[in-house]
Formats: sequence, C-alpha cells, structure tokens
Amino acid sequence: MRITSWNLLHAEAIPPDPQADNVALLRAQIAQLRTDVIALQEVDYFLERSGSHNQVGKIAAMMGAAHWAFAPSLMGSPDDDWRNLNNNDLKVVTDKSEVALPGYGIGIVSKIPVLSWHRLDFKGSPVGVLMAFPVDGKMKRVYVRDHPRSALGAILDNGWLVINTHLSFVPFFNVAQLIKIKRWANSLGVSDQSKILIVGDMNIPFALFVGGFKWRSLAAQRTFPSWYPKLQLDFILSQKLRRDDVRHLQYSHLGISDHLALQIEVDVN
Repeated sequence: MRITSWNLLHAEAIPPDPQADNVALLRAQIAQLRTDVIALQEVDYFLERSGSHNQVGKIAAMMGAAHWAFAPSLMGSPDDDWRNLNNNDLKVVTDKSEVALPGYGIGIVSKIPVLSWHRLDFKGSPVGVLMAFPVDGKMKRVYVRDHPRSALGAILDNGWLVINTHLSFVPFFNVAQLIKIKRWANSLGVSDQSKILIVGDMNIPFALFVGGFKWRSLAAQRTFPSWYPKLQLDFILSQKLRRDDVRHLQYSHLGISDHLALQIEVDVN
C-alpha cells in the first residue's frame, strides 16, 4: 500500500505563473505518485482563487478512487475574510455528502474502501508569526495570524488507520497539538498499533520534536521549499514500524506546490 502526504498549496504553480495549467500540473503529479492513499494539506473546496473546484474530489477522480473526505479548517479563503466553523457547517465533507459551503483545510483520498471518518479539532494560536512565502521566485516574510486546525482520520477496510493533519506554524503550539493527536490515534478502535499512521505537514523542522511518545518518523526527506528543499516539515509517523519496514519513494518537483510529496510503501499483509 502506497501512502502519500502532500501539502498541495491549493495546486498553485511554483514558480508562480499565471499562464500555467495548474490542473495539468496536478494531474501529472498524481499520475507520478500512483498512490493508494493520499493525505492532502492546504486544499481548497470551491474557492474562487483555485478555479472553484472541489480539489479533493478532483484528485479522487484523477486517481480513480471512490473514497474521499475534506475537513475544512475555516470557511472561506485564508487569503480573504474567513470565519470559524459553526454548528451548521459540515466538519467532514465526503463523497456521500451534499455540496457544502466553500472552505479551506485538509483531505484524504483512498482507493481502499473507508469504513469510517473521524475528526479532531484544535483552536488556532492567539499569536501569529512571520512566515516566508514564495513571491516572484524569492521568499518574502509576512506576518500571518494562525487559524483553527484539525486532524482527519480514515479507518480503512484493510484494518489500517491513517490520520492526516496540518499543524499550527507557531512553535511549541504545534508540538502540543501533535501530542494530542498521538493520544487520540490510540482511541479510535484500531488495536494493532503497527497499522496506525499519523501523516501530514507538521510545521516542525526538527524530527526530534516530531517523534516521542514511542512514535518515530518512517521517512527522512527535506520537503520544503520544493524547488530547493532545506527542511523536512512533512512526516509519516508510526509507533511500531521502523524505516527498515517500509520503502521510501522520492519524487522531483514537477512545478506545483512549495512542498514535495512524501511517500512510503508498506506491506499490508
């Protein structure tokens, strides 16, 4: 089973190019990955900036996968005015849901049937930070306020649990969120800990802080920025598996997103 974590950057061409065919770039990346399960971060759901598409659903169609879910972190676009979710908003939008309001968040697509979806919520940090963004091919620092976060879990019919997350970019605040996810992972009814994975953009550039509580990283790879990777911000974590138990597959930058995809292959038998 191939499992991939990828911060999509809402399928934006990198370097930015208004003439780029972002859908074609996305299709080429998905075709290259040939993954069974993909955990996506920074995905848009019917937002105008990315062409008003359901990006998780579109990727599912590209993969030929019947099962997908989108967990909005906020309603609206992070580039404009946005609001927190309320009791009337769907917290997990799936292939079986009605069309929901536009939002931004994380998602999972699976070729393997999903038995159940689960979500854990986090409030955003009360303080923001200076962050670097690619502008005209160079990194520009901008003060960014944090927003609510979540973790999305999929229990697959082969007995595996894959949890996707995109943690806060605020130092130590993100570590506290990850600790809660690790505890939550063992409460979802999957007794075989070797079949539980936590994947995603942790926004933590130090593997030492990502591990702990018996969890370890299964793939070492610098994933950010995609055109000249210097940091590993994206991880796949397990409590029981070791790096020797999986096959780590690496791919070059194909002109889309500021993160490289992180992928492993595991034996499900």
